[in-house]
Amino acid sequence: MISKKSTLYFRMPLFFRRVPIVCLLLIVGTCILPFSANAFDILIGTGEPGTFSHFTGRVLCRVINSHTSDMNCQTVPTPDDVFNLTNLRGGSLDIGLVDSHMLYDAVNKAEKFEYLDINYDNLRSLMPVYDVPVTLVVRKDAKITSLAKLKHKRINAGSPGSPQSLVVGNILKAKNWSKKDFRLVQELPASHSQDTMAFCHGETQAMIHIGVHPNPELQQLFKLCEADMVNMDDDDIQKMIAGHHAFSSMNIAAGAYPTHTGSVTTFGTRMILVSSTDLDEETVYRIMEAIYQGRQRLNSAHPALSRFTDGKADTINLGLERHPGAVKYFAEH
Repeated sequence: MISKKSTLYFRMPLFFRRVPIVCLLLIVGTCILPFSANAFDILIGTGEPGTFSHFTGRVLCRVINSHTSDMNCQTVPTPDDVFNLTNLRGGSLDIGLVDSHMLYDAVNKAEKFEYLDINYDNLRSLMPVYDVPVTLVVRKDAKITSLAKLKHKRINAGSPGSPQSLVVGNILKAKNWSKKDFRLVQELPASHSQDTMAFCHGETQAMIHIGVHPNPELQQLFKLCEADMVNMDDDDIQKMIAGHHAFSSMNIAAGAYPTHTGSVTTFGTRMILVSSTDLDEETVYRIMEAIYQGRQRLNSAHPALSRFTDGKADTINLGLERHPGAVKYFAEH
């Protein structure tokens, strides 16, 4: 049986029947809005989309946002480390991922920063995030079993000014070699797989790969092009590492690829989380706390992200101070 009151309700216009619901939503919204309105943005500069730097930045932001209630971490893809450094210095970015080689050059006015009238005195390091190994990839039929046997072979040095080209230059200097010591030195870029195509077709016998492991592109080379990795741990390389604080000795773990059961010794740089003195101590402390609280998420995202969150992050002597917020965090944990 339907009462007159119920009949009256159903005859009311839809708007008036929804007024109680609308009022309830307004009340709930009023209670919630102050919390989201108080959240502040944390902008982290990364590499371009598709790079491991950008992937890492997105994972870091998810971790920070999951473990803080008033921070809204967002990634800002940038063309290169110079852009990140400049915008960190100027305050357009709060934190950024910067390669240790580029960071060292910027802080110490070396290489491309030597004649720039810019200083980066207000930058501070937070922690290393992941290693970036340099991998010497060779064709098995070239019989290159050590770095010394690379001499007189056909190599690709990478496009001029590229990270590959700079690393090849460092290796040549360490070994006291010149390009004349090789049968062929090509300068093919990694874009459009130009370097790997030349390698697979046998035009070049060796190439430098820079990046984390495991890497799907290298996996294809090992599977389809009879490629191998060679140790780079001779005395000349060790002297180079000792003389340049941006470089560190590294190992590519055994089993990183199904075709490689043994570890490979090499060197490389590290990707450093950097901020400026504009970011206050308490905020940096809470960012560090969130990263370490979410380290399981980082560890599961990629094997390369598992090293530095397992314990205290080690320091790298780049001529750059660690941020007070990071110093405080590591002192208390």
